[in-house]
Order: sequence, then structure tokens, then C-alpha cells
Amino acid sequence: MFEFKKTTHNQKRKMFVRVCVAGVFAILCFGVLAGRLWHLQVERYEGLAARADQNRIAVVPIPPRRGEITDRNGVVLARNYRDYTLSVVPANVEADMKSMLDSLGQLVYLSPNDRRRFSQQMNQSGRYTPILLRNNLNDTEASWFAAHAYKFPGVELSARWVREYPQGDSAAHVLGYVGRISEKDLEELEKEGKLGNYRGSNTIGRKGIEKTWEETLHGRTGVEEVEVTATGRPVRTLSRVDPIPGSNLVLSIDIELQKVAEKQFEGRRGALVAIEPATGDVLAFVSAPSFDPNLFIDGIDVENWRKLNESPDHPLINRPLYGTYPIGSTYKPFVGLAALELGKRNATQRIPDPGYFEFGGQRFRNAGGAAYGPTDMHRAIVVSSDTYFFSLGPEIGVNALHDFSKQFGFGQITGIDLEGERRGVLPSTEWKRQAYKKPAQQRWYAGETVSVTVGQGYNSFTLLQLAQATAVLANDGVYMQPHLVSLVSSPQSGKAIRTVTQPSYTIPLKPENLTVIRNAMADVIRKGTGRRAFAGATYQTAGKTGTAQVYSLKGAKYSADVQERLRDHALFMAYAPVEDPQIAVALIVENGGWGATVAAPVARKVFDYWLSPERLASDRYPGIPIEPPLEAAAGSVEEGASGESMDAILRPEDMPDVPQHSDPADVDMTTPPDTPVARARLQGVQ
Repeated sequence: MFEFKKTTHNQKRKMFVRVCVAGVFAILCFGVLAGRLWHLQVERYEGLAARADQNRIAVVPIPPRRGEITDRNGVVLARNYRDYTLSVVPANVEADMKSMLDSLGQLVYLSPNDRRRFSQQMNQSGRYTPILLRNNLNDTEASWFAAHAYKFPGVELSARWVREYPQGDSAAHVLGYVGRISEKDLEELEKEGKLGNYRGSNTIGRKGIEKTWEETLHGRTGVEEVEVTATGRPVRTLSRVDPIPGSNLVLSIDIELQKVAEKQFEGRRGALVAIEPATGDVLAFVSAPSFDPNLFIDGIDVENWRKLNESPDHPLINRPLYGTYPIGSTYKPFVGLAALELGKRNATQRIPDPGYFEFGGQRFRNAGGAAYGPTDMHRAIVVSSDTYFFSLGPEIGVNALHDFSKQFGFGQITGIDLEGERRGVLPSTEWKRQAYKKPAQQRWYAGETVSVTVGQGYNSFTLLQLAQATAVLANDGVYMQPHLVSLVSSPQSGKAIRTVTQPSYTIPLKPENLTVIRNAMADVIRKGTGRRAFAGATYQTAGKTGTAQVYSLKGAKYSADVQERLRDHALFMAYAPVEDPQIAVALIVENGGWGATVAAPVARKVFDYWLSPERLASDRYPGIPIEPPLEAAAGSVEEGASGESMDAILRPEDMPDVPQHSDPADVDMTTPPDTPVARARLQGVQ
């Protein structure tokens, strides 16, 4: 009996201990749970709440509409149109990629080129990077996909602005083009701290004005918060900060003048630059042959790239900016002016011209072996006497000629608003010391100056430099920086800012010396080498023809039997009218032969158009309020402005109308694609 009671008592004690231990364990567990809940609900609330919102809310960048580009009369040169695209995020595709593409191809046409490009980009991009699959979807195709989007997770229907160049290959080297943003571009943007402003954008300026004025044209990216479903489909917009559209650019180019000049180069290679002397406005900028910039917008195909890149005519090279040439006799007016300004030769002083000039035991001959007898400066320019200018070389000296000519822009960067400008070569003794490594080659020989005075030898200038020098000569030595963008126009206010209004500097030239050179250049057209090309013109022109040697014939007589690409370059420079210069032109026809017979007629066509009564009656920059001058080429856009934008992904209200039926067979696909194009012209320019 006693033993039984003792056993019962021990069992109760054990049970009590177990209950206590279990209770303590339960309390500890609840305490840990409560602590964890406190940690999650209180201490980490903000972070976890943000992560939860990220699953529900998509922060979508809104790329701005790129600024438009027009010519001086409001003709659109670069614009935007609305386009639908399909892109794929590989990580979000549930099925096999090939099977998904095959199924999608039954709904929306995918060309072999689309698939090939997609495969290449997929191999080069990350799994979470959207990859373009198809662009230029019409409204019907977009609505079809919108109705069946749930079947294709990872495939997104997007809307964007697409660049278009309605003038085709006209002024292509001026405008340049936009292209897809590459990994290298992203790295550069990140280094410059501009990557955030390119979120959602897929193109960037590559060449020409599109590249030089990229920051101004691009605008500022906006952002919106969109509530999305689990599959990523947008439901509604929660908040939005509108993008700021890029500023519009008004070029100094007259596209009709540009086309007139380009027509003269059909079937030829060469370059032409026309400048308004008083303002520095570039009126025409021709590089022939040209190319169609529309080919590059979404990536040029292999066949077209091969045609352009492997062409012996090199259509992608910007000849007025990058090509350097000996400019031949077109250099003579500047050499003559240097002799007058430096006091090395009197304008009325005559020297004998027997058809050659002897110096240092070497005989330098006139072109064609002509002999002009006693010749002063006026006659030397009119008949283009090489002997007269050969004789000026030892008198002026290469360094003095270098210092004088550089004031006109020869051998210098002009500062035009295009990238890739070459300096060329304006020779001097210092230049030669730096250009060559061997001491024997670094020495300057007096005989080398003789060739330099007629635009040959080491001389190598761009056509832009020759055109600018001609404009400065016509403008009494006042140097206006050449520029292609004249006005930067705000799409919000409609007001425009001039880019260049003041001269860079003025060359101190004596009026009487200028008169000597100008009268001689006028007589070149009236009764000299340019008389036939300008016969019957209603205006008076001052100019100079030139022929630059490409290949030495080593004493042989020049003839038409020489291979075309070994023939001389034909050059011409001029301004008109003489009494009030409105336009200065320099041009080269590569391997064209004689400047008087090939190049001068091209300039005649340009002058005839520009100085015609009909053209002179037209207004410049109509209807644009002008603001003070712009300080820098890449000016910033206004703060807080808002404008028309294009979302990176479609909001619900942006979705195309979806047909009530869901069977693709019920939708008429015989209607050709109709991509909507924004036809609106530059605000304020009508």
C-alpha cells in the first residue's frame, strides 16, 4: 500500500516536470515567433513593403520623343513616327524558345531575318534583357497579339518612337543617323552619368547632327509606376512623371539648294560646301556619293552594309569634313593677298613669265606649258600663271605664308558642329620637323616652298576649309564660325535660340589689297578661266578655278587616256554677287580633270538657284521668335516642361483596340500594314 502511494507520487512529479518543461519550451517558441514577427513587421517593414510593391508595381521609364530636324525653310529632314514592337525577355519564356517562336509566327509574321537577328542578340545579351523580335507591327497585328498575349509569357508588346529621314540620301552626311544602343554605348553613358536618362531608349545618335546634338535632341526620360499582374501585364497607372521631349533643330541648310548641288554630282565623286559669308550659315553640304540613313535605324542588314562598306566610291566618308586634298590654283588668291599684306610684292610689279620658273637648278613649268610674258598680280590670277606664284615662294617664305593662311582657316579645325573634322596640312618648317622622324627628312628646302604657293606640295586641306576661307575673303576678313544648326527651338514655348551671332575674330586686311584680289577674281569670271561657265549670268561672280594633280606623269603629257582615278581633281571657289556677297562656294570633282570645264559649271547651277528672284523672295526662319544666342551646342532642355511621350511598355489606355473575337482566322489580314507616321511639322515653322 505504501509502495503504491510512493509510485503514484513520483509519477505526478515527473508529469509536473514534463509539463513545466513543455510549457517553458512552448513559451520560448512563442517568444521566438513573436520576436521574428516583430523583426519582420516592425524592424524590416519598410524594406519588405518595398519588395512587395516591387512584385506588384513596375517602375517603367518613359523615353522622350526625339527632337525633329528641319531645314531653314521648315522642310522636315528628320522626324518620328509611332511604331509597335515585340520584344522577348528569355528568362520569362516558359516553353522552349523555338516552339514559342513557331507558335508566335502563326499569329504574327516573323521573317527569317527577324529570327536570325533575334538569335544573334540573344547570344549577346543577358537572360533578363528585353530583346527586339519584330518591329513595324501594324494596328491589326498589334491587336491580334494583344488578344492572345496571355499565351506568350515573356513576350511584350511595346510602343516607341521611330526615327525617319523623309529626304532619303539627301544631306545624309549632315544629318547622320541614329542606331541601336550597344553595350559600349551603355558603358560610356554610365561613365558620363547619363545612363539613367537613357532607360527605356533603344537608339542613340551615331553620325552627323544626330550625334553632335544628341543631348539636345534626346530630351529627358520620364517615369511611371504601373500596377501589373503576376504575368507582368499592366493593369493601371499609379503615378507618372512626364518626359521632356528633345528640342527641335533648325538647320542653316536649304534642302532645295542641297538637292540642286547633289544633282550636279550624279555619277561623280566629290564635295561641295556653300556658306553665307555674313553669318557663317552653311547653305549646302554635299558629299558624293551619299547613302540612305534610314537603313541604319534598326541595324543595317549585311547585304546593304557590304555594298556601302566595300564600294570603291566610299559613300560613307564625309568628304567635305574628312577628305583632304591639294587645292591647286584656288590657293593663289590667298598667296597673292599674303604677298601684298606682307609687303613682298607690289600689285603693279611685273615679272617675266616665259612659261617656267627656275630655282635651285630646277625648272618649274606652267600648266600646259603656256607663257604669259610680263605679268602683274591681277593678270597672274586671271590667267592662273604658275610662274608668277612660283616666284613668290622664296620671297614670302613658308613660315610667313603659314602664319598668314591659318587666319583664313587653312590647316585648322573650323569648329563646325559635326564630329570627325580633319585638320589637314598647312606646311611650315615646324610642321615638317614634327611630321618626320629622320633628321634628313625634317629639313625644309627652299624649293619646296615653290610648290606650296600653287596649292600643291605638302598642302592638304578640306573642302570645308576652302569654303570657309572663301567666305572670310568675301566678308572683308571677318571670320564667322561655320555651323549647320542655326536655331534650337523649344517644342513647349516655340521660341528659338541662335547658335552663332558674333564673329570669332577679324583679320586686319588693308582694303586696297582686298580690292586687288577681288577685282582679279571677278575678271577670272568675266574674261579668264571661268568665263564660259558663267556666260550670260545676271549677277557678277568672283572666283578661281583650280586643277590639282593626283598622280605624277613624270614629264609625260596629260591626256584623256589617263585612267579615270589617276586624273587630276577639278576645283572651283567663288562668291557672289561681287558687290554684296550672299553665298561663297568651294567644290571639288574628284578625278574630274579641269576646274574650268568641270567644276565651275556646278557652281553656276548653285548660284543660279540661290540668287534667283524666286528664291530671294522667300522668307528665312518664318514664324519663330528668336532668343539670345546659345552658349553651347549641347544645351540642356527646360526644367519641369512636359510634352508628348511614348511609353516603354503599353499602358492599358495605350493598347490597340482588340477585336471581340479571339480566333485569328476571323480577322482580315489582307489589309497592308499601315504604320502611323507623325506628319506634324516643327512647331512655329509652317
